[in-house]
Amino acid sequence: MSRIGNRKLVVPEGVTVAVEENQVTVKGPKGELSLEIKENITVQVEDNTVVVTRANDEKATRAMHGTTNANIHNMIEGVTNGFKKDLEIIGVGYRFSMKGNSLVINAGYSHPVELEIPAGLSVDVTSNTEITVKGISKEKVGEFAANIRKVRKPEPYKGKGIRYKDEYVQRKEGKKAA
Repeated sequence: MSRIGNRKLVVPEGVTVAVEENQVTVKGPKGELSLEIKENITVQVEDNTVVVTRANDEKATRAMHGTTNANIHNMIEGVTNGFKKDLEIIGVGYRFSMKGNSLVINAGYSHPVELEIPAGLSVDVTSNTEITVKGISKEKVGEFAANIRKVRKPEPYKGKGIRYKDEYVQRKEGKKAA
C-alpha cells in the first residue's frame, strides 16, 4: 500500500488544480505547470483537496501512484513558493558570472564554460563564488543545478570544484612521504 500515493493534497488559496482527461494543470501566483497522467491513475479534485487513486495493484501502477502524487505536490509547492538551489565554487581563480542569458563558469579549464539558462529559470549571482538557481519547476531547477555542478565536481583531496551550499565533501588524506 502506497503511503505517499494515498495522502490527500491540500490546495492553498490562490491555486487552482484542473484535471482534463490525462492532463493535470496547476495555476498559482508564480505561474502554471502541467503534468501528463499515466494510464490506470486517476486524479480527482474535491473541496480544495487532490486525491490520486490507482486502478489495480500491478507493480508499475503502484510505482506511478506515489510518483504522480509527489509530482502534483511539487507542482502545488512550486506555483506558491517556488524552488531554489544554492551553489558555490571553491578554487583559486574559479568564478561565476552572467553574460546575457547565459552563465559563464571559470573553473580551471583553458576556456570559460557557458551554460544557457533554460526558460522558466532565473540565476542570481550573489558573489563571484556563489549563485542561486530559482524556478517553479523542481525538476528543472534540480536538473540545471546538477548540470552546473557537473562542469567541475568537487574533488576529495583539495576540495576544489562546484558544490551545493549544504553539501559535505568528505576529504581524503594525500600520499605520505616515505
